[in-house]
Amino acid sequence: MSPATTALNDLHTELGARLVDFAGWELPVSFAGVIPEHLHTRESASLFDVSHMGQVLLRADSGDLGDAATALERLTPASVLGLKPWRQRYGLFTDPAGGVLDDFMFSHHGEHLYLVVNAARTEHDLALLRTLAGVSVEHVTDRALLALQGPRAEEALAALVPEVAELVFMDSRILPWRDVELWISRSGYTGEDGFEISVPNAWAEPLARALLAMDQVAPAGLGARDSLRLEAGMPLYGHDLTPEITPAQAGLGWAIPKVRRRGGSREGGFPGAEVILPELEAGPSRLRMGLRPEGRAVLREGTPIFAGPDATQPVATITSGGFGPTVGGPIAMAMLPGAPSPGEVLQAEVRGRRVPVTVTEPPFVPHSYKR
Repeated sequence: MSPATTALNDLHTELGARLVDFAGWELPVSFAGVIPEHLHTRESASLFDVSHMGQVLLRADSGDLGDAATALERLTPASVLGLKPWRQRYGLFTDPAGGVLDDFMFSHHGEHLYLVVNAARTEHDLALLRTLAGVSVEHVTDRALLALQGPRAEEALAALVPEVAELVFMDSRILPWRDVELWISRSGYTGEDGFEISVPNAWAEPLARALLAMDQVAPAGLGARDSLRLEAGMPLYGHDLTPEITPAQAGLGWAIPKVRRRGGSREGGFPGAEVILPELEAGPSRLRMGLRPEGRAVLREGTPIFAGPDATQPVATITSGGFGPTVGGPIAMAMLPGAPSPGEVLQAEVRGRRVPVTVTEPPFVPHSYKR
């Protein structure tokens, strides 16, 4: 079966993109090249097509958004009820064993909740949401999703939509541009300031062209998006987040607020709470950490990690790895046992030889958000 295409497919081809099949979608992996696109994002602003992500609206049958929020809290340890209007949060869908089924963003849009879920998990997440009583679930398929990321993102988008200059990190708004509504959040997956913009399919190309006409904006693909999120220390579902990894092990305890923890007014009530909540108090048996290899060898996913040069049994494997253009060398993440300390030196095995790797706490590049 041919991959699905986004509303920007013709524009990608026109711009010379190298297209790949990703999660059932034909998407650009690069334009000018992964490294130049990565560096341009850190220095200026880049436009990414992330229309493969699933967009979902959740409404309460009662018309009361609080009922939709209460329902969603049966699937996630996030505080949905505590989300203020026109704000956004990060959430996790968990399973009865305490593992992670997906991670997602959710926004309070006044009369409904707006969710953005991972492309490969869209059908799974829709089915999960449809198990909730008293809510309607709408899969939004007539809108594209663009991400404008980088320190000059505000300057560029504000030239078209001046109101975005008033937004701070994790704000969400519905704002007019020409004859359409843009659903805009000040967020992203790069560690940089930026915006994610939901736009009707018919207007995606005009919006993209208007942004790309600006000197500070260049197109970027999935390759740079991945190296940027890796430097930012952000987990990727299916790699650093799986049903075998709990929120605490993934270093995502911050996504579970006090109100949902033991002693909180809405303690538990989500799948796996009896595993997740005690682990948050006691500490996990392993933890997602960063690794800086010695030399130039790139550590790819699945690379074994050993406690020392003579150890025969691996203690972990790489979950995400690659070259960090801003860092100027290889970087990786792994689930390390016990309580790993930054500065500790372990050994990776690359093509039959051991390479020293230094444990570090992610992110590798500081986040740069407007707060």
